[in-house]
Amino acid sequence: MRLGVQGAVVDGTIVPGDVLVDPRAGTVTDVGGPGGGRGLAAPGFVDLQVNGFAGVDLMAADSDGYGRVGEALAATGVTAFLPTFITAPHDTLVAAMAEATAAVTLPRVLGVHLEGPFLSPERLGTHPAEPRSDPDPQLLDKLLAAGPVRIMTLAPELPGALDLVRRLGEAGVVASIGHSDATAAQANAGFAAGARTVTHLGNAMRPLRPRDPGVAGAALARDDVTVQLIVDGHHLAPEMVQLAWRAAAGRFVLVTDAVAAAGMGDGTFALSSVTVHAEHGRVTRADGRLAGSALTMDAAVRNLHALGAPLAEAIGAATAAPARVLGFGGAGRDLGRDAGRGLGRGPGRGPERGFGPGLERGLGRLAPGCAADVVVLDDHLEVTRVLIDGKDAHGAG
Repeated sequence: MRLGVQGAVVDGTIVPGDVLVDPRAGTVTDVGGPGGGRGLAAPGFVDLQVNGFAGVDLMAADSDGYGRVGEALAATGVTAFLPTFITAPHDTLVAAMAEATAAVTLPRVLGVHLEGPFLSPERLGTHPAEPRSDPDPQLLDKLLAAGPVRIMTLAPELPGALDLVRRLGEAGVVASIGHSDATAAQANAGFAAGARTVTHLGNAMRPLRPRDPGVAGAALARDDVTVQLIVDGHHLAPEMVQLAWRAAAGRFVLVTDAVAAAGMGDGTFALSSVTVHAEHGRVTRADGRLAGSALTMDAAVRNLHALGAPLAEAIGAATAAPARVLGFGGAGRDLGRDAGRGLGRGPGRGPERGFGPGLERGLGRLAPGCAADVVVLDDHLEVTRVLIDGKDAHGAG
């Protein structure tokens, strides 16, 4: 099946020509082939931080809710994502992870991102304070046993946090620094212990100052740490996005941090136990504090490109770069090369739901032999068609 496009993003380069897909095998068979038409084919977008979407809060979602979220995410080009759960009581997290694990939906559920509970009390952002915890190895083990955890966000300056970072690495879970008041020295200690990425850089962390650069400065100064950013025009000033891009191109990851408001317009929504209000694309609590976003990944790509990132590289920030965080293929240096071991369920555990053979064929890549997770963009970078495993998930064939 030919997609009828005029070009494709292949390992960070725009290759002229059409793309050929085998729907039966669910793979890409050719790029840069004869024929063509209009539009640009790219790998399906990968979102590492989705709290909710389309009116659904994933902390309370059932199978129908996941179906609704999946359909809406696919319409924005997302073909794989991590349901993300903020700080909450243990029983609430366990129940939410069970639903995520059982979800049979496209886009692919890659596991879960636990954003907490081992966060700085000084940098909680919109997270509720009561269920926050200092690092607790027994609680960590319970959470890891409850579901396929792929990323855990934690504050490295807390007592015992570095031991937890090492335990996460042993379990094949990506440790991400976030909601942290760490100094640069404390952040670098976290990176030395095994943390290899930063959750929503510049938000819910010590500000970057000339003599106190904090987590943001430490991460941007390294070449072995990926930085995740919410490029929605509300969380970061354009200059901060441009600064991060110039310092960390190639290890710059777009995330949405979307909540139930995404795709819904203005209104009042739930973020776990927190009530949030969306107005003109900005999502806040009653006190005005930012509380996730209404951003979609296709808009994030457009926003980053508009700020000066070359198109193929802006797309890479939503495809190959997040895939590498999780330890999957993608062109370039694999910063998360050890993250795939154990698949988030502890050493020796087998693959979990969502880690199908298609992922082994190149999550975040569009090349012959890779899974045919493809988004087609028009001249305005709007999504016109999405395929997952070579089958249409959005748009007409």
